[in-house]
Amino acid sequence: MSTSLSTSGPASGQPPIADAGPLALCAREPRVPAERLVAEMVPPPRFDSVRFDTYNPDPAQPSQSEAVTVLSGFAAGLGGAHASGAGKRKWFQKKAPAPAAGPRGVYLDGGYGVGKTHLLASLWHATPAEPALKAFGTFVELTNLVGALGFQQTVQTLGGHRLLCIDEFELDDPGDTVLVSSLLSRLVEQGVALAATSNTLPGKLGEGRFAAADFLREIQGLSAHFRPLRIDGQDYRHRGLPEAPAPFSDEQVTKAAYATPGASLDDFPGLLEHLAKVHPSRYGALTDGIAAVCLTDVVPVPDQSTALRLVVLADRLYDREVPVLASGVPFDRLFSEDMLNGGYRKKYFRAISRLTALARDAKPLVSQ
Repeated sequence: MSTSLSTSGPASGQPPIADAGPLALCAREPRVPAERLVAEMVPPPRFDSVRFDTYNPDPAQPSQSEAVTVLSGFAAGLGGAHASGAGKRKWFQKKAPAPAAGPRGVYLDGGYGVGKTHLLASLWHATPAEPALKAFGTFVELTNLVGALGFQQTVQTLGGHRLLCIDEFELDDPGDTVLVSSLLSRLVEQGVALAATSNTLPGKLGEGRFAAADFLREIQGLSAHFRPLRIDGQDYRHRGLPEAPAPFSDEQVTKAAYATPGASLDDFPGLLEHLAKVHPSRYGALTDGIAAVCLTDVVPVPDQSTALRLVVLADRLYDREVPVLASGVPFDRLFSEDMLNGGYRKKYFRAISRLTALARDAKPLVSQ
């Protein structure tokens, strides 16, 4: 499905770019139809080819191998007829009977980078149903879908699905948590199986139960439908890998942008200003066709609203495996100590981890 992109001038702080030069995210104002939001509820490109047999469990963490076994069985159990006894129901049909009692979902409970999204996407791929009957998206993407379609239309759209996978379930916004919990309650009534992940809060690392207690408490009446599945381990993005590369110079980043087909080049403060003008549900479309993101003058983000928008962009770039080459401060200095110790800290730590991985991917773009 096509997405229209209107363009303005060149990126803030950048000279006019020749036709053969890099693109500019700041020049893009995507318009995304609601139906694209539904059609794109599949595992992102980074996880398009993952399967259970491509997951590499850490031998020192037996819970990782156990998770593969449990989830494989869960996927196999979702074959056959829809749990409500029907496929996609029409809006005028009577409500389907409730599915059998007992857990109808799994919650993958673990810290950063232990492979939860890999496993969640593998579950989606392994579930024996056509793609139109399976949905995969982040918590933010699901709330954006409700915003675009409305609550009742979202229930109708997803109600005939075999499986709904929710990555990065957020517990830090009470309003959104209640909204999604209400949505999931309606979907469970219609026989939709659920699977979800969320991250450990950094301050809770080592406490032994990760985020499961918080998750089950916040979704309240839905807790009986989830089986917590604990996954221990270290962040695989840092397991045996060197430290994140230091930022490059403005000259190196600009030169790499011009030398890399499909690269974008933006002044970081200008990009932050532009993100405020684009709804986060469109950040994926903002990066359509971008082979690499090049940023000059990276500085700490000035406030929490800006920081949260940057987190969403980092997620979309990571999903699409877009390398990020930058000058200025290193990515682990993007967020202030107050932010890293506040209520949204899990999002900021995730963004740092993902941007660091993308910075490593971008290192070969710079000529040595």
